[in-house]
Amino acid sequence: MTFFLERDPWPLLPERPLVIIPVGSTEQHGPHLPFSTDTLVASAVATGVAESLSVDGLPVVVAPAVAYGASGEHQDFPGTSSIGSEALVVTLIELARSLSNWAGRILFVNGHGGNVPALSVAVPRLIGENHRVSWVPCALPPGDSHAGDSHAGDSHAGRIETSLMLHLAPELVDLDRAAVGNREPLSALLPKLRSSGVRAVSSTGILGDPTGATPREGARLLAEMIGSVRSRVDRGVVDDRGCLALPAGGS
Repeated sequence: MTFFLERDPWPLLPERPLVIIPVGSTEQHGPHLPFSTDTLVASAVATGVAESLSVDGLPVVVAPAVAYGASGEHQDFPGTSSIGSEALVVTLIELARSLSNWAGRILFVNGHGGNVPALSVAVPRLIGENHRVSWVPCALPPGDSHAGDSHAGDSHAGRIETSLMLHLAPELVDLDRAAVGNREPLSALLPKLRSSGVRAVSSTGILGDPTGATPREGARLLAEMIGSVRSRVDRGVVDDRGCLALPAGGS
């Protein structure tokens, strides 16, 4: 059974559980997706992983999502709400310190790439304090033909995120406003993106092409993300950033 801090009272919580915390953002996702996209995806992955582990008998608790992250690159778009990396580091550290009073292990499930620097500082520091904590990205397995990595030109508000949202919350997606964005590989966009923000490389905020997205594809992608995180958890190997590593072979 999976427990949720948002709805369960304290007497129901299992002893020394694994606590999974989604980490997202409140940032623009083009004219067709909500600001909560990263948070909703991270929460769905966290819940799916928790349910998978619970079936195998592991006591798991899902915590409310950290909905504000480091999104400065999107700040030129109205509505984006970022706390920056320094504040996020402090938030993650203090949250994990508090949870460690009753949790057996802590896992951050990250849905926004801009949060990686903060996680890579906070989690190793917590490990150095002897907390049992790690983090994982909401990433598709290597080799997925629709992985949408930096070479696929689908890094933000494109087909992958749109498909995921059509599956998770179709009422929040406005396909009539979806349009092809900048499809250059992220590696080519990064220098200008880092110096001037997303708006300098895409007037709509889309990096990719959301057209052709479907809820069926979103369901498949979510299942693959959950499976990828589960494989990292099962392996249990933490790298120097505090991130759970993929199994040998990357599957």
